[in-house]
Amino acid sequence: MVTSIGYSLGAGAGIDTKTLIEDLAKAEKAPKEALIAKRESANTAKISALAQASGAIDSFASALSKLIEGGSLFTQPSVSEPGLLSAKAVAGADIANLSAQIEVRQLAQAQSLVSANLASALAPVGQGTITLTTASGSHDVTIDATNDSLDGLARAINGKNAGVTATVVTDSNGSRLMLKGATGEANGFTLSVPGGTSSGLERFAFGPAVTGGMTAAQTAKDAIVNLDGAEVRRSGNSFSDLIPGVQIDLKKAAVGTIVTLGAERPIEGIRQGITDFVDAYNELQTMLAEATAAATSDKEAGPLRGDSGIRQMQRELARLTTTQLSSTGAYKTLSEIGVATNRDGSLRVDTVKLNAALESDPAAVEGLFNPRQYSSHAAVAVVNKAGTVKPGTYTLTNLLAPVGTGDASGSVGGVAMIGTGDVLRVPTTSPAKGLIVRVDADVASATITIDAGLGGALQAIRDTLRASDGPFAATQERLSKEAKSIATDRESFERRSSAYYERLVTSFGAMDRQVNAFRATQSYLDQQMKIWANSDD
Repeated sequence: MVTSIGYSLGAGAGIDTKTLIEDLAKAEKAPKEALIAKRESANTAKISALAQASGAIDSFASALSKLIEGGSLFTQPSVSEPGLLSAKAVAGADIANLSAQIEVRQLAQAQSLVSANLASALAPVGQGTITLTTASGSHDVTIDATNDSLDGLARAINGKNAGVTATVVTDSNGSRLMLKGATGEANGFTLSVPGGTSSGLERFAFGPAVTGGMTAAQTAKDAIVNLDGAEVRRSGNSFSDLIPGVQIDLKKAAVGTIVTLGAERPIEGIRQGITDFVDAYNELQTMLAEATAAATSDKEAGPLRGDSGIRQMQRELARLTTTQLSSTGAYKTLSEIGVATNRDGSLRVDTVKLNAALESDPAAVEGLFNPRQYSSHAAVAVVNKAGTVKPGTYTLTNLLAPVGTGDASGSVGGVAMIGTGDVLRVPTTSPAKGLIVRVDADVASATITIDAGLGGALQAIRDTLRASDGPFAATQERLSKEAKSIATDRESFERRSSAYYERLVTSFGAMDRQVNAFRATQSYLDQQMKIWANSDD
């Protein structure tokens, strides 16, 4: 590049060459720069709008899932003595006819032991072997020079992963070892040392015949309840296998006090849930309409106008009101209970129709939000959490209940299920992955039905749109390629602009030098002419 003082001042030509070159370069560059900037802006707007649409369907599906999982849209148990126990419906269960009486006779508790105080957590405990015996078997805990301390003993016990947790508690009296197992009578445990041990480890022994060892702060107990007069034991205070479809959490034992369980259907909650869904849907619809709007005289077209992914999203959402959400009851779709579509694609609630549906078959209306999962055979029960299995109908065959110490067996769609006791799990390679059933008797064939519900239907739309080979991914890839193409074009454009600027500098520099030469010649001629004129005088 020419950078001489003469060039900068336009000395040769007598004009501001530098400014002229910059003006010419800008005139050449400006329209092309504006075109690329416009492409960049449009691509950025498309990427932003796609992210917004993707996030919106995510938020819509998540908000609906949380609303449904919260339990406010389906029948919940009523409890006459909430200070003694709480009860909650398991998602997917129908407990409309729930009626039970429970007496909480005893809470489950875990065995806990405490040792005598030592001087500190680093005090030696003695070297040798102490055997921890739990429901899972015997576990030898070895103490040697590397871990001979109270802390070392606790770490060694925890390292066995035997279901017993060891901690060291320090106070003004020193440090002591505390051990705690899981709740339930079967989870009691003992600690023993070889006969004649005098290393100090005998201080941490515990068992029926042990003296001078650890002290039992609490014994292991089962929870004991009377359900409609029949005594039942459970290893924990929280369980969902006592009354089908109901999770019970025990709080306090009260022998002689009867807790009555019934059912309460939240009609107002369902009505409000439908209204909230329609409002959220319409907000999403408005956002999509703006992103795909046609151009007008005073406004450009929406950034996603004509995008195939967004068109598919709009089509899928538009079908939501007529999608079958339940396989039982008088009402199986949203449109049947009064959720109608307006001309502009938004939704509205026909309150007259909704009220009539809630009056006629409230269980069916509830079923649209609380999707059922059920078996065609009484000896086969679905035990997995609702929403964990893809909606559909699955046929189980050759189901055999466990015999003796054996496990249950059976197949789903020709694929062998995995048995553990009386429970069968579907392998992850099956379309029914996540399905868990309990088999109480041999059954040649049973059908499991998993309804979608509104949450499942919306989740399916989101999964389709956001799949790795789905329309959103295709649009994202196209926009990414377009962004790279624009960047390449900008780089090429900048090179051409720089080259053009250099050519201008070179050309005007040559012109400057040529004009300067002409002026030198002119000056020489002027001098000669003056000399000739003087000589004539």
